[in-house]
Parts: sequence; C-alpha cells; structure tokens
Amino acid sequence: MSPSGFEELDYGETQLGELILRRRVVRSLDGAEVFEVKLDGEFLMSSLVNEAEIALATEALSLIECDACDVLVGGLGLGYTAKAALDDERVRLVVVVEYLDRVIDWHRRRLVPLGRALTEDARCRLMHADFFAAVMSSAPDCPLSGDRFHAILLDVDHSPACLLQPAHAAFYTRAGLERLTDRLHAGGVFAVWSADPPEQGFLDRLGSVFVDVSVRECVFDNPLQNQDDVNYIYLARSG
Repeated sequence: MSPSGFEELDYGETQLGELILRRRVVRSLDGAEVFEVKLDGEFLMSSLVNEAEIALATEALSLIECDACDVLVGGLGLGYTAKAALDDERVRLVVVVEYLDRVIDWHRRRLVPLGRALTEDARCRLMHADFFAAVMSSAPDCPLSGDRFHAILLDVDHSPACLLQPAHAAFYTRAGLERLTDRLHAGGVFAVWSADPPEQGFLDRLGSVFVDVSVRECVFDNPLQNQDDVNYIYLARSG
C-alpha cells in the first residue's frame, strides 16, 4: 500500500486511454476494502457504490416471464450487473460483452472481488468484443450471430447522450434500436444504465420501437461523497 493509501493492482494503455485498477482501505468506513477503476484520467467506478449496477439487472429481470432466461450484458466493469443476473435462479445463461480485454483479465486473475464468482459459474461467459458492433451486425461470423436473449442490459456509456466513444451514437438512434430488437425474444426487456436524468429524445426513440417504456430512479448513499446520489435505468419491452 502506497503512502496515499492506494495499491495499484493493474495499469495499462488501452484503446480508450490509460486504465487503472486500484485498491484501498477506507478507515473512516470501518476499514472497508474498496476497488476503484480510472479510465483516461477520469474516475469510472467503485466497488463501494454498486446499487445502480445491481438494479440494472434486478429491475429488468423483474419484468420478464421465463423459466430459463438468457441475459446479455454490455460492459463487465467490476461485475456487479452480471452477478446480480446470475443470482436470479431463473437465469440459464449470462453473456457479458466487454470491449477491454484487460478488464476480463482482472476477473480471470481474481484481482477484483467478484472474479471468482463469475469465472467459476458455468452459466457465465465473458466475451471480448465491441458490444455495439456485435448487437448491430448481421454478419454470419458475428460473435452473437443468431443469438436471442430475454434481457439485454447495457452499462457502457455515461448516458445515451454522453458517450465513451462517438461511434456508439449510431446504436442509440431509432435504426440502431430496431436492430437491437433482433437480439431479443418477444416480450424481452432492454435496460440501460445512465448517470444523467432521462433524456426525452431517447425516450421518444425507445417508444417508437419498444412498448412499456419507463425509467426507474435509483437513489443510494454515496459514502465516498457523504451524500445521496442518483442514477437512472431506462426499461423497454419488445413487442
């Protein structure tokens, strides 16, 4: 542990910039062990604040009627969305598509708290690919070719309007959302995490493609900032 209180567990340059995984013990929180991720100089996520990532899975799955559910997760991160999906006893398969192979490696090397739980669960498959390219492609060699899911959970961009990469914008258009429905079973649910309040334009586009569109507000205590925080989850059911 460095004098600053942080232990750097992994560092590397990626297509999106400098990626750092670090661990620290927060004495003010009874010595809680916290894992944090920084990307391109910006704080990205923390194991101490995961309520919304968990709710992304639980809220979507609560709307689905199936006995053997297949779930697609866009974005692995620290693994809380994938683990929450696996905790639902109805779930048969969780496919997690992650753009950065270094993040997948954290889990396989057990550098993060949920690494063992995900990699040792036979129902969980970690895939190194571009989620947006995979779900929008109709090519026969696409890694998701022919696959359909009961739920698709997306946690990659900060919001549908605040993107990690400009190339993601095409996915959030009406045409992109229509292409996404080809990956869903009838009655399946598409859910998107957002750090920003609902954007009417995206809600309108969802409503033009899906039915039963709604937004869930997830309010939680953020002990890192000593205040309540709020995230949002868009939910849309296919017809």
